[in-house]
Amino acid sequence: MDKLVKTSLMVLFLTCSTILSAQTGKTTLKIVHYNVGVFSKEIENSIPMIAGMMKELDADVISLNELDSCNLRHDTYQLRDFAEEMGGWDYRFVNALPYKGGAYGVGVCSRDRIISSGEIHLDRYDGSETRACCIVETEKYVLATTHLDYKTPGSSLNQARDLNRELKARYGNSGKPVFLCGDMNTRPDSETIAEFRKEWTQLSGTDFTISAKNPQGCIDYVFLLNNGVKCKVRHYEVPMTFENGGDVTVASDHLPVFVEVEF
Repeated sequence: MDKLVKTSLMVLFLTCSTILSAQTGKTTLKIVHYNVGVFSKEIENSIPMIAGMMKELDADVISLNELDSCNLRHDTYQLRDFAEEMGGWDYRFVNALPYKGGAYGVGVCSRDRIISSGEIHLDRYDGSETRACCIVETEKYVLATTHLDYKTPGSSLNQARDLNRELKARYGNSGKPVFLCGDMNTRPDSETIAEFRKEWTQLSGTDFTISAKNPQGCIDYVFLLNNGVKCKVRHYEVPMTFENGGDVTVASDHLPVFVEVEF
């Protein structure tokens, strides 16, 4: 499809979605999950590029995995820098493990003001690294992001069980939609994803998300907690092309996952 035509159709779709939501009194939320690979998998600093990609998607909230914070690899607070590049968005970071004099972890960047936040630190079990979950709450929704262990299936399965238990205990009676995003490091037919589906509805599809250069597997997801709050998926995609110069093949080793929901 011609790039100009594709861009025009995307703008028309987003405009119509906004108008429809205003008329029905419902809320639309554009969620992006992205393992950004410490913003430096292929180029020195992909923060400006990825921020431009997120603006093109008109994202409302972004789940981010693999973030450095003031360590010897990147002597800066990457999530803060990204939030500033997004125009001063609100954000929260959770340290998953100490790394080279600083930290490495996960975070959320939100267009809406974050009214509360929390964290869950997951056991390693027989995995290779400690893992964490960052949770933010706005007036409209709750969103959590995590990055599970990759070393053994048993480790990620146990971490999924822990997340199910903890997040259901905290938000099972919430009147807001509760989303869980993450690089789960496991395929859709795995025991880990089956465990998540006991408490969550998978909103994202199974399009391949890794590697960015040669996609061959889906390991990145967006879920909705089964707490009685209904959401309708209006649009889902794993974006491969951007008009503003964003190049997914060098921005990270993962591809972003975009889900627009209505509630």
